[in-house]
Amino acid sequence: MNYKEIYNQKLLDIEGVLSKIESGDSLVVGMAAAEPVGLLSNLHLIKDSVQDVTVVSCLLLMEYEYYKHVDKEHSPFRSETWYLGNYERALFKEGKATYIPNNLHMAATDLMQARRVNIYCGSATPMDNKGCMSLALGNVYEKDILEHADMVILEINENLPRTHGDTVVHINDVDFLYEYNAPLIEVPSAEASEVEKKIGEFIADLIENGSTIQLGIGGIPNAIAQFLTDKKELGVHTELMTEGIVDLIEAGVITNSQKSLWKDKCIASFVMGTQRLYDFVDNNLAVEVHRGRIVNDPYIVAKNKKMVSINTALSVDLTGQVCSEAFGHQQYTGTGGQLDMHRGAIMSEGGKAIIAMRSSVKNDTISTIVPTLAQGSFVTIPRHDVDYIITEYGVAHLRGRSLRERTLEMIRIAHPNFRDYLKTEAEKLGFI
Repeated sequence: MNYKEIYNQKLLDIEGVLSKIESGDSLVVGMAAAEPVGLLSNLHLIKDSVQDVTVVSCLLLMEYEYYKHVDKEHSPFRSETWYLGNYERALFKEGKATYIPNNLHMAATDLMQARRVNIYCGSATPMDNKGCMSLALGNVYEKDILEHADMVILEINENLPRTHGDTVVHINDVDFLYEYNAPLIEVPSAEASEVEKKIGEFIADLIENGSTIQLGIGGIPNAIAQFLTDKKELGVHTELMTEGIVDLIEAGVITNSQKSLWKDKCIASFVMGTQRLYDFVDNNLAVEVHRGRIVNDPYIVAKNKKMVSINTALSVDLTGQVCSEAFGHQQYTGTGGQLDMHRGAIMSEGGKAIIAMRSSVKNDTISTIVPTLAQGSFVTIPRHDVDYIITEYGVAHLRGRSLRERTLEMIRIAHPNFRDYLKTEAEKLGFI
């Protein structure tokens, strides 16, 4: 079979691709570094010919012209997201976007039971001589949506790395393609502050040799990597593959040799970082990208012995309720895979679930440890699921503890400026 001929029959220019989008369509696009830059950069060109096209996204990394034409109703485009990046957050604050509550491993499944997905558009590598392309940098929800959408459009970018795992898409399963060789979106690692380094040191003390770890992105995860250099035979099972993981692999710390699941391989559902990271995962048999439905399933996560999940939070109350996604009722990010990984780690044999955060913000004027969560706050991790809470002042192990014990532990790791206040409030609430 001549796959190149089939490819050419399905190949369109960007105008041809845009002509496939109709009023009322639900358009799901690839996530983060896997977003289809060409389509999104040109989507505004059809603003006068469509109405109520819903763009479903997750952590968009670039500013696009079509944002100017988004509104909740009677507009060319609507915006819905599973996780607010900077650009979706700006739309949300203006009342022009809405959030889809989700646990990441169920994001695609839940969306598809709620509505019909008319079009999926994501990025992929050029086709090989077997008719196959790789979804490259993202498979959180991408392949699940792709397999059920009415129409599949792929943006072919020769700069994308070819990743292994469950990223293969065959030309026969694609309706249309277009070529757009844009530079890959790079997200440099955040520099760890002195406070974050202290937190990283506490976390590293909890990680045993032979553990399997999940690291997020930001200063705290980067700080953790700095303090893991004396560890041995760590493994990786993570939602996000980051540059810090590459550092630890090159230092000989991460070997994946002791993993009980996917031995000898790093497992992730999406990749985001700099070109160094993208070059590292390119055709690397020791790295596999699988569906978020699999990677983040708590029961699959739990099959990794000594699984350690490390996530951050915006605020935690004295009983251990964790809010990682909002300020009061104002959505800021999203649940993402935090609760998935957290629960999986708790169920793991010898596992640990860690929530790490600064004890205060805004020059130590606001405590992140609070008597009760602000009114309207969304609980990301319920208090009955919480395990370890860490600040720069120490480690509070709350799992199995009484309300009194939890309260005293949380006050102990709070910023000194707020400990007396928290104790007074705790007494008023009857916690101690």
